[in-house]
Amino acid sequence: MTQPNSGVEIVTIPCLTDNYAYLVKGPGEAEVALIDAPEAAPVEAALEARGWRLGAILLTHHHGDHTGGVARLRARYGCKIVGPAAEADRLPPLDRAVAEGDEGGAGQFRSVVIAVPGHTLGHVAYHFPEAAAVFTADSLMACGCGRVFEGTPAQMWRSLMRLAALPPETQVYSGHEYALANLRFARALDPGNAALTLREQQAIEARQEGRPTVPSVLCEELATNPFLRGADPVLRRALGMPQATDVDVFAEIRARKDRF
Repeated sequence: MTQPNSGVEIVTIPCLTDNYAYLVKGPGEAEVALIDAPEAAPVEAALEARGWRLGAILLTHHHGDHTGGVARLRARYGCKIVGPAAEADRLPPLDRAVAEGDEGGAGQFRSVVIAVPGHTLGHVAYHFPEAAAVFTADSLMACGCGRVFEGTPAQMWRSLMRLAALPPETQVYSGHEYALANLRFARALDPGNAALTLREQQAIEARQEGRPTVPSVLCEELATNPFLRGADPVLRRALGMPQATDVDVFAEIRARKDRF
């Protein structure tokens, strides 16, 4: 798809069983960027179908289902590998190690690194402001968020709030097809939310038709994603936590999802 008013093209590539990788091509750019590389073959097929050249792979974190295709793609295309400096020792060799606020590209193709620790300690997201797109991998997901494996609930909450502060029209490209499971959980917490009911219906239709549920729009996440709604009195009442801190509410929601 082409992002409105930017000319940036984004191609969603299903990988493995439920992962997504993304090709991002700026207007007039000779080479394209790949966000994460779960496996090589689907990426190679997408590039060949469009006659595109792979210039760089932007890695979000060190987990193997996001890095498994790097070696083969680098060997074939000679592309540069970019990834979080905080996880450099657990990533394939990096040509550029990045941290909070670092930028790449230019014009409509400009990207900005956002540190989003929680799922892993060095996890980053890549925000393309002019294209109104953010690639969040296993931090913010469609009606969900990643498990808190290495960080703390407080870290993950702060990371999610940083992403929630982006412009509401931002398209959120997450790293997995988890929407249906996330929506079932959200509806169990908040059964009276009409926006959630509609979103679940739309997601079911999309999957029945073989379409991905990503990207989502940030304003939709703010209205329906329980992991962004720690301050919401409706959820607080449902959890029996009207006086708790936002972080404690988030931690309880994450713990319930882990058991769901």
